[in-house]
Amino acid sequence: MAQKVVKLGIKRKKGYLYYLDKKGDVSCAKMARGKSKGGSPTKVAKCGIKRKEGYLYFIDKQGDVSCVKMKRGGKKRKKKR
Repeated sequence: MAQKVVKLGIKRKKGYLYYLDKKGDVSCAKMARGKSKGGSPTKVAKCGIKRKEGYLYFIDKQGDVSCVKMKRGGKKRKKKR
């Protein structure tokens, strides 16, 4: 289950990608569609979130920043000799 980190209430625009950048702030960029290129990112909100290792951070449906522990599944690989 996801855990809320910061309540922001960001209103999303259609055709834009919202994400957490390297500094821990929320940014958005216009998505590329067909021949049209995407746009350069702009900061939407300053949060300064410090990320913990092993957690996935995302913007949820309410426009808040949430995190969830990553699940590492899949088949184990054999070691090469």
